[in-house]
Amino acid sequence: MISIDQKTAVLAEALPYMQKFAGKTFVIKYGGNAMLNDELKKNVIQDIVLMKCIGINPIVVHGGGPEITGMLKQVGKQSHFVAGLRVTDAETATIAEMVLAGKINTEIVSLINQYGGRAVGLNGKDSDLIVAKQTMATVYENGQPKEVDIGFVGDVTKINADIIRILLSHNYIPVIAPTGVGLKGETYNINADYVAGEIAAAVGAAKLVLLTDVEGIYRDYHDKSTFVSTLPYSEAQEMVKKGSIDGGMIPKVEACIRALASGVEKTHIIDGRQAHSLMLEVFTATGIGTEVVKESGRG
Repeated sequence: MISIDQKTAVLAEALPYMQKFAGKTFVIKYGGNAMLNDELKKNVIQDIVLMKCIGINPIVVHGGGPEITGMLKQVGKQSHFVAGLRVTDAETATIAEMVLAGKINTEIVSLINQYGGRAVGLNGKDSDLIVAKQTMATVYENGQPKEVDIGFVGDVTKINADIIRILLSHNYIPVIAPTGVGLKGETYNINADYVAGEIAAAVGAAKLVLLTDVEGIYRDYHDKSTFVSTLPYSEAQEMVKKGSIDGGMIPKVEACIRALASGVEKTHIIDGRQAHSLMLEVFTATGIGTEVVKESGRG
């Protein structure tokens, strides 16, 4: 049982952060196990609605990799990844759009509304919200970059931030599926981390928070003692090049780097498997994950 003193201490610690962030915009990339576990899903939605209630403007960008993989398996297609990105042919792009925009997006919107928020679902084709072009995956061999063709995977070329700002100004929570549209109307599957980073840059967000299924960043993933609480983004770049950061963590770290380079104040990679991880990272002094920042220092 938590004592009264413990409860008041938590609230007292949170108060200055609530005051500091009131009126600020946060972009939250919602993905991983927190989307699959019902209790964790409830925690995340509650945290997002709480942010809105205390004056923060949350924007939600969601993933859906496991559900896309499951749907592809049902139609007899195997999933392959290069540098953390899904290899996507035309059929896979269509299936990804159906799962992300047609199923997951509407479910998240419905949950936020159930918990007292006012959410509106969007995808990249809504008012050309996310304009994209085909991208190549970059892999590093002996520290040297090599590009690999992975099909209908997009790189964001433009974000129509106006529609997002209009929704925020009317007290709505935008919920965005990471599908992009090409100049000829083609559909691109885009990694949700990259989309979240680009949206954070486009709207001038104070924070970009990426939920994942690990505690954060390790200098050596096999050695838990190498966990990094705060990581300068110049060091993060070197870790990607050297292969210390690989797989699905690459898009997350690169999204943080690109967002910081575009003026986002702070970026966070946190463990979405922990209950109320958003509140713990944003409203406590120590946080729970890894901050990727231009310079050292939590906040």
